[in-house]
Amino acid sequence: MSLRSIKSSRSLRLTLRFVIPLIVVMTLLAYLLVPLVDKMTLKWSVRDLDARSRLITSAFQEPLGELLLQGNKTKINNWFARVIQDERLYALGYCDGTGRLLYHTASFPAALGCSLPGTSSYDSPALLQLPRGLVHVAVNPVSVDGVSRGSLMLVHDMSYAQRRSEDTRKYIVVFFIVLCLIVSFITVLIAHLSWRGWIAGVRMFLRGDEINRSFPESSHSELQPLVGDLKALLRAVDAEKRLDDDMTFTWDAAALRTLLHKQLMGDQIIVVSNREPYIHVKTAEGIKVNRPASGLVTAVEPVMRACSGTWIAHGSGTADYDVVDKKDHVRVPPDHPEYTLRRIWLSKEEESGYYYGFANEGIWPLCHIAHVRPVFRTSDWLQYMAINKRFAAAVISEAQRDDPVILVQDYHFALLPDMIRRAMPRATVITFWHIPWPNPESFGICPWREELLKGMLGSTILGFHTPFHCTNFLETVDRYLEARVNYASSTIARHGSMTLVEAYPISIQFPPAGHARLPAIAQCRDYVRKEMNIEKTCLIGLGVDRLDYTKGIIERLRALECMLENHPDMVGRFCFIQIAAPSRSEIEDYQAFDARVRALAAQINLKYSAPGYLPVHLKVEHHEPEEVNLYYRAADVCMVTSLHDGMNLVAKEYVAARDDEQGVLVLSRFTGAAHELYEALIVNPYHIEQTADALYQALTMPVFEQQARMCSMRSMVSNFNIYRWAARMLLDAARVRQREKLADRIGVQL
Repeated sequence: MSLRSIKSSRSLRLTLRFVIPLIVVMTLLAYLLVPLVDKMTLKWSVRDLDARSRLITSAFQEPLGELLLQGNKTKINNWFARVIQDERLYALGYCDGTGRLLYHTASFPAALGCSLPGTSSYDSPALLQLPRGLVHVAVNPVSVDGVSRGSLMLVHDMSYAQRRSEDTRKYIVVFFIVLCLIVSFITVLIAHLSWRGWIAGVRMFLRGDEINRSFPESSHSELQPLVGDLKALLRAVDAEKRLDDDMTFTWDAAALRTLLHKQLMGDQIIVVSNREPYIHVKTAEGIKVNRPASGLVTAVEPVMRACSGTWIAHGSGTADYDVVDKKDHVRVPPDHPEYTLRRIWLSKEEESGYYYGFANEGIWPLCHIAHVRPVFRTSDWLQYMAINKRFAAAVISEAQRDDPVILVQDYHFALLPDMIRRAMPRATVITFWHIPWPNPESFGICPWREELLKGMLGSTILGFHTPFHCTNFLETVDRYLEARVNYASSTIARHGSMTLVEAYPISIQFPPAGHARLPAIAQCRDYVRKEMNIEKTCLIGLGVDRLDYTKGIIERLRALECMLENHPDMVGRFCFIQIAAPSRSEIEDYQAFDARVRALAAQINLKYSAPGYLPVHLKVEHHEPEEVNLYYRAADVCMVTSLHDGMNLVAKEYVAARDDEQGVLVLSRFTGAAHELYEALIVNPYHIEQTADALYQALTMPVFEQQARMCSMRSMVSNFNIYRWAARMLLDAARVRQREKLADRIGVQL
């Protein structure tokens, strides 16, 4: 059966449901009303003829009296004949005082005489049924010069009253038929409009739009209880499902693949990021493959291995162009290809404006609020828009259907979600913002704040690390855009589309890739001591970061210096290794920061070094993840002292690497990880003395306390791993897609 037939059948059933009861009610009313109307019509006619009879008698008193005095029977009969020319007056008769009928017209009923049927007086009118029909008989006294001279009998034809009654009956029937049709039409129309309104309201809710925005107050008030109940029900179901997943499900690569096939039915997954997961570089030995020092790559790459989708990124390696095919594709990882990497090429000018300029001199310091002024240039903005358009075109070309799931990564692509949404309205766009989101006042510095917000609201789901960042974003949109912000459901409705703003704390693969191949803890410690020329009795502290001013490296080194000053016994017994991957060295602020870090490390070494002992080992160079894991396993203390950070996965990587359940994590309160790793020593990195005390506490912490803290943190990282992070976003995406399909089905049936 076609959709049109289904729609017509449903409309017919709805119409009959209202019309049939109305027809029954109207029929009963007509059945009861018609006899009543007949009776009332007859009564009104009799009353009218009584009055008419008295009026005629009064008018005839004088001429009739003169004729009676003359006693001329012929004149009287002729006069009577002229009087009954009236269409209603059927007959006239005159009776004397003794009750004898003296004069009458030829039409006067012979059986009538001078008395009314059923009465013995002349003062009451009567109705008489004659062969010709019903007549009205009235007897009125006649006086001449004040002397009673008999009575005048007037017989009126009542057929007109019967015709009037029949016409009235017809009019009533027609009236009720018309009334029934009108009422039925209005009722059905109102019913249809009400039904459409309710369904439209449900559709709006299912799509996430605000009913208050879609309907005026007078028309949507009755929907509020239903919407409230639906929201409460959906939230309860969602909460139960999440709790069930958290308590009973172990998320790994296989579970994520199952999710994709079960919930998303194997839909295509496309990841978009600026940084690529594998970089091909030219060396003297040939082409070498590196993995960049990026928390984003660390988090997303295991997901792509599970999804077998397409990753679109900027090709920045010196040999990247040499290994791609005609479509700029290369299969990765190189040793065991599991997904496709699509590379986008940028000129030096484009990279300077889009990446180093607007993204990292503008948005990065704007969002981190780390005491570096953001710089905004119109030329950088134009390059940022152009590159976002180029990536959008790449996404469209890679999409194999009109509704893929697209994961847009980070602040480099704030405009991309809306561009994709305009080109592919059915796509599910999940944007994850890997850095913090500032308060509305700070974000207001950006000259293109509205454009960035509108671009991000093209997302179906917009993810941040913490609920605090979500709240900041909701308040920012509320401040600068015309949109319906629902803080309770954490949604934003704008121009008929809805964006869910949700916290998805990012994590890492657990256990880390290649963990089984890593040497034992003791071997790792021996390797690092030998590599860095550190004595066996010396405790090791570790910092692993990009060389970035938001990471608190300066504050960390100052805390180290303070600790050595406050605890001289630690001099010679403790050294600190700082791995700092070069980052954005083309930017002046980063060049200055690099120089400051080197200078401070040299200052501390000059102050506390001794033969065979160096307190600070600064390694400003790239390290592969496998090598970094060796340092994690060797370190007694890991310091993460970011001044402002989204999550900081170094903290979780250190915990995951410590399968001996020893080691201590010193963690900044300004990281997202501090909201999950409660057993770390939480510090304020701006408070140098507090951080120094925490470092000393970590170095002197008993083994049993280290094990208790590390065991708890490892359990959290294990349960809430990168696969659970991806699964939560994809499950929410699946629910949104199912909700949109339901809304579409409701819309088709309307």
